[in-house]
Amino acid sequence: MLTTYDGQEVWFVTGSQTMYGEETLRQVAEQSRQVVAGLEGLPVRVVWRPVLTDPDSIRRLALDANARDEVIGIVAWMHTFSPAKMWIAGLDALRKPLLHLHTQANLELPWADIDFDFMNLNQAAHGDREFGYIQTRLGVARKTVSGHVSDPRVLCEIETWQRAAAAWTAARSLRIARFGDNMRYVAVTEGDKTEAELRFGVQVNTWGVNELAAAVDDVAPADVDTLVEEYADRYDVAPELLPGGERHGSLRDGAAIELGLRSFLEGGGFGAFTTSFEDLGGLRQLPGLAVQRLMAEGYGFGAEGDWKTAILVRVANVMGAGLPGGASLMEDYTYDLVPGHERILGAHMLEVAPSLTTAVPSLEVHPLAIGGKDDPVRLVFTADPGPAVVVAMSDLRDRFRLVANVVENLSAPDLPHLPVGRAVWRPAPDFRTSSACWLAAGAAHHTVMTTTVGVDVFRDFAEIARTELLVIDETTTVQAFQHELRWNHAYHRLATGL
Repeated sequence: MLTTYDGQEVWFVTGSQTMYGEETLRQVAEQSRQVVAGLEGLPVRVVWRPVLTDPDSIRRLALDANARDEVIGIVAWMHTFSPAKMWIAGLDALRKPLLHLHTQANLELPWADIDFDFMNLNQAAHGDREFGYIQTRLGVARKTVSGHVSDPRVLCEIETWQRAAAAWTAARSLRIARFGDNMRYVAVTEGDKTEAELRFGVQVNTWGVNELAAAVDDVAPADVDTLVEEYADRYDVAPELLPGGERHGSLRDGAAIELGLRSFLEGGGFGAFTTSFEDLGGLRQLPGLAVQRLMAEGYGFGAEGDWKTAILVRVANVMGAGLPGGASLMEDYTYDLVPGHERILGAHMLEVAPSLTTAVPSLEVHPLAIGGKDDPVRLVFTADPGPAVVVAMSDLRDRFRLVANVVENLSAPDLPHLPVGRAVWRPAPDFRTSSACWLAAGAAHHTVMTTTVGVDVFRDFAEIARTELLVIDETTTVQAFQHELRWNHAYHRLATGL
């Protein structure tokens, strides 16, 4: 599933009113086109729309945007003074993400030449305040960016929002195939799938694992041959797995699983999936290599039936489209607790995406003590050093909660006896604070790790989705975090109502 923004667009709408006259409105249109020209080069194309001057045209634009799948959001600017009551019906009808750009056409004021014609034309300083008021009064979720479009910071903030809006759009049409249920007796991987579809638009349904096994059995040997050749070209394949090697059959089984799984997902229009080592049916081995490669291509995945993490892996892949790095299922496995040098070693049984590294992974086969199947093939590597974010989703009965921790991936010691994809990181602000806050928030043990985007994209995503987000970063303290938990609990209870 290639992840791209090709074909998507954001509409740029400008507010004004007819009282200024046709000449002024022509200037408004020309200057708003100039602002759009300053937004060229963003990941998602920004499309100029005619200036809006009355309630009906505003409402119709909102309805038109809602109906167009290629439109992932609206950027709004009040160039002159646009009375906010004109925007009530349109904002109430709008179902696409909204960014309020508080800007103006000119960077500097022409102090010696300013007259009231100039003032009447360039009124965004208070026109946008009128617009901000009505958005707040109506409870409109939006992002506000202030500054001139020539400022790189402004462009960076708009790009962050675009990536969040694209992820939201992907979630609204995401279909997840669950092969088997979640791991028995595990609490945090459970959740309300009906509420998830209402909140995020995600469809989560279950298919018997033997339907997947049947798709694997239908794979043509010639297609397996071709994929095995691709493995040999891309990875450092263990000699025993190469053609003629004593374990070559294991690699062919892994290739068949990838081809069958890919066929099943493509045929059903699925963008994410889950598996469970407790329900493997007719599969010869636990899918490892297949899962790793599919995540690296953009699919979402959750182990042990964890569909909530599958959502996060998919949206994180969309957020990071075109950027170096990747997104993957991750799990905090064990700690190095040397005082002052605490580190976390993260991995999973097999399923960590190779997009977290620029090194060439090795392709190996090793026993797996759980699942009761043949030894599975997998890619072995360590995530590259550098900044990353880990994000979890929990179901708290009355809402979903996202928890994000800013981390730094580190160079890892040699791990000759740990043949899996893995990462070693130091959490912000420190291990003790991070772990205490994570546990207090009830955050899950499965996460998505992304090395492509920072936490700000998740902030914008949470705002668009109207979903709680708690962030653990360099500024976090346990006391303040505990206060935020209590405030959020009270707020969401009040916001939800009886």
